[in-house]
Amino acid sequence: MLKNRLWLARLLIGAVLLVNLQCALAFLRQPQAYMAGFGLSGAAGAGMMRALGLLFVMWNVPYAFACVHPIKYRTSLIEALLMQTIALLGETLILLTGDFQNPAIRATVGRFILFDGAGLLMLFIAFALTRSGKKPAA
Repeated sequence: MLKNRLWLARLLIGAVLLVNLQCALAFLRQPQAYMAGFGLSGAAGAGMMRALGLLFVMWNVPYAFACVHPIKYRTSLIEALLMQTIALLGETLILLTGDFQNPAIRATVGRFILFDGAGLLMLFIAFALTRSGKKPAA
């Protein structure tokens, strides 16, 4: 039973990791496709989008370890939960306090809130599934 929960947790963490990395690669490969949603343009905008993509890759290091073994690398799972929580709270605060005249920017921040909220829920479920004193063999 615990082994099944471990694999389900890996699947949930892996899904969050995969979506995060897909987003990172999209920003790195085609920054011009996403610049307007951040109110950016030109070479500087493309550079900022690529930098954001690189940050996404860096931020996902704990997620990768947690995905490998969420019990053995429990600290990485906790770090991922904290990072996801910070993102969700920060983005919500930005949306609530920002005076965004451009509806594309509001929509982009809203998508990040939904994205990070769903990711946080999945990580929390993975955390709960693997919360046990027993360590499985796999």
